[in-house]
Amino acid sequence: MSRLVVVSNRVGPLRGAARAGGLAVALADALQRRRGLWFGWSGELAESPAVRARTQTTAGVTRATLDLTQAELDDYYNGFANRCLWPLFHYRLDLAAFDRRFYDGYQRVNRRFAQTLAPLLHDDDLVWVHDYHLLPFAETLREMGAQQKLGFFLHIPFPVRELLTALPSADRLVRALMAYDLIGFQTEGDLQAFRDYVLREAGGIIDGETLRAYGRKVIARAFPIGIDTAQFAQMARSEDARRDAERLKAAIFNRAQIIGVDRLDYTKGLPERFLAYQKLLEDYPDAHGQVSFLQIAPTSRGDVPEYVHIREELETLAGHINGRFAQFDWTPLRYINRAITRRQLAGLYRMSHIGFVTPLRDGMNLVAKEYVAAQDPVDPGVLVLSRFAGCARQMTAALIVNPYDVAGVAEALQTARHMAVEERRERHAELMRGLIENDVSRWCDDFLGVLDRVGPHAPGDAGPSA
Repeated sequence: MSRLVVVSNRVGPLRGAARAGGLAVALADALQRRRGLWFGWSGELAESPAVRARTQTTAGVTRATLDLTQAELDDYYNGFANRCLWPLFHYRLDLAAFDRRFYDGYQRVNRRFAQTLAPLLHDDDLVWVHDYHLLPFAETLREMGAQQKLGFFLHIPFPVRELLTALPSADRLVRALMAYDLIGFQTEGDLQAFRDYVLREAGGIIDGETLRAYGRKVIARAFPIGIDTAQFAQMARSEDARRDAERLKAAIFNRAQIIGVDRLDYTKGLPERFLAYQKLLEDYPDAHGQVSFLQIAPTSRGDVPEYVHIREELETLAGHINGRFAQFDWTPLRYINRAITRRQLAGLYRMSHIGFVTPLRDGMNLVAKEYVAAQDPVDPGVLVLSRFAGCARQMTAALIVNPYDVAGVAEALQTARHMAVEERRERHAELMRGLIENDVSRWCDDFLGVLDRVGPHAPGDAGPSA
């Protein structure tokens, strides 16, 4: 069995992976089975770029990390990755910053990652690269002579051609992606957007799952990511999770809880969600005093102006809703701006009557899957899910909504409140079948199985286009 080399922006934990979530669990398991190496940024800053990676081996798995300088962090991570690619790939062209300095810094860090990893590679390694921070990584490795099988997985959406062409470096980045042997996307829609760009902008040829352009070829497929379903369901049933849930039930006087859990991000549709809850209270007076909405939204990228703005907007909306509807013994909306543990989340999901997951655009959204996995199958809650979450195609037994339709989302919340237990059980059973069949371990095995089977990389495949 070939050794697995995982490359990501940040290197995750190997000990305590279960506490970090499904992706860390799956990657840690695959790395241990293949006695692999996990390479990426340490999360630390240094005065000057390091020449070699720091390595540490535990239980047969090696973590290899390097530090970034402040300038690299500013241009590569905060700049091109998060102020350009992130908004663009989430269909927020109005927020994208097309600064050439950011792009140059992004390329430099990808080059340094490749130069640092190259001496650590074995000839028969499988190299699995993750996410939008590392789109050009394979091209740099190929230029250095790397012939290993290289796979890439994009965890966020891939934009349609009309949006992507607004990016000045779009053609260079798509050309760089073609240096991989296998590219994985979350959904068929993302895959189709990539195929459309290759066909219409790059003049490529599509032959089944194989795409040819720029004198290169790549296999492109959808691999929808799952969660650690059985483990998360077990966590939700644990005594500790039950105690946490009972404390919260007592605090809200056994009212029906609606729960939302998201990073504080403009892609998550949080202002629209607050307005939909307000609309529920406006249009359905029977909800007054009977429901309690808990929104957990830990701050992310708190120094970026767009994130400062959305935090202020949410605080204002929460204050307005509570000021308008609260009673002396009822606070309609509780907004928590910090992270809580997965175990606590599991308990909160299990006791919540409605899971409220309404992003404006999301690669997959694992909160929706965790909410379903945590439910009591005898008395399950109802998932209200945005049609723009990547998981919506897999989770059709949820109440699918358009997050921009505030009145429509309020109607769905009211439907969920009064749904009979028989219908809730049927919907939950259908959703759970999908979660069990397509969990994160299967996702990992499916991707690596395809990468294992691709033919040997030909040196000319990464050369200049003819």
